[in-house]
Amino acid sequence: MSALFTIILPVFLVVGFGYLVSWRGWFGESAVNGLMNFAQNFAVPTLLFASMARLDLGSEFRATLLIPFYVGAFASFTAGWAAAKYLFKRGPEDCVAIGFVCLFSNSLLLGIPITERAYGPDALHGNWAIIALHSPLLYTFGISVMEFTRARDSGLSLGRVAIRALSGVLRTALVIGILCGLAMNLLMQAGLVMPAGFWAAVEMISRAALPAALFGLGGILYRYRPEGDMTTIAMCCACGLILHPAITFGLGKAVGLDTAGMRSAVMTAAMAPGVNAYLFANIYGAARRVAASSVLMGTALSIFSVWMWLTILP
Repeated sequence: MSALFTIILPVFLVVGFGYLVSWRGWFGESAVNGLMNFAQNFAVPTLLFASMARLDLGSEFRATLLIPFYVGAFASFTAGWAAAKYLFKRGPEDCVAIGFVCLFSNSLLLGIPITERAYGPDALHGNWAIIALHSPLLYTFGISVMEFTRARDSGLSLGRVAIRALSGVLRTALVIGILCGLAMNLLMQAGLVMPAGFWAAVEMISRAALPAALFGLGGILYRYRPEGDMTTIAMCCACGLILHPAITFGLGKAVGLDTAGMRSAVMTAAMAPGVNAYLFANIYGAARRVAASSVLMGTALSIFSVWMWLTILP
């Protein structure tokens, strides 16, 4: 019970505060948009840059950590896509968007603060290794599958589809932050020394990233009121909160993943669908209501599912 109050609730209280002030009209929609623009396009990419620049690439990018997490993620996508197609009889583009909701966990805005509060800042190395691949890999996969699905009707060549998918991923601020951080990491290993003032400025912006993003997330969630499709939404929440971390946990045990890696992988997998899942659906105009409501309900339900996984993990 103490984990619920000392680890989980503080994070969700910040989200809830953003939701409350947006609901009461004290923080307008334009203010929420401005805050999220700062957080997602500047502060969070800076945080990713700093984390990637200092990550031990040799020790953290290991198969025993990454395979369980990403096998679970793609299994969750497959389950969501198949249920949308065969159980709920959705159209092809809706199936891909619903699968993406099941695939894309909120690894950064929720996964990082909850893991840090549960196990300390030194426990985040595995999280950062997963996050380094998370947006580039999953966005590339999701965009590629959606574009290939749409190409059946548009007649685009496979090469054009691949170029469109890759260019879309490389233009996102989070991916740019990750790639710049990895480049800095390699330059520092080659002997580059940045002045202390540079890192002080990076740290100042980085410290604003998660509080601003969590508060803004509350404001964004206020817009996503659950409407209809409740069985589909429940399925998305089950895939994201139960199926993905369960597969990650089982495979982690099978491959002998160490305690620190298990905590990072399972806690990241157990997070609710991220707002990017809705943004993906909105870009393609597919299953937007399901995506928006799944983000809102999954975030609320994750209070209890994360509590469950914290009790299971060593």
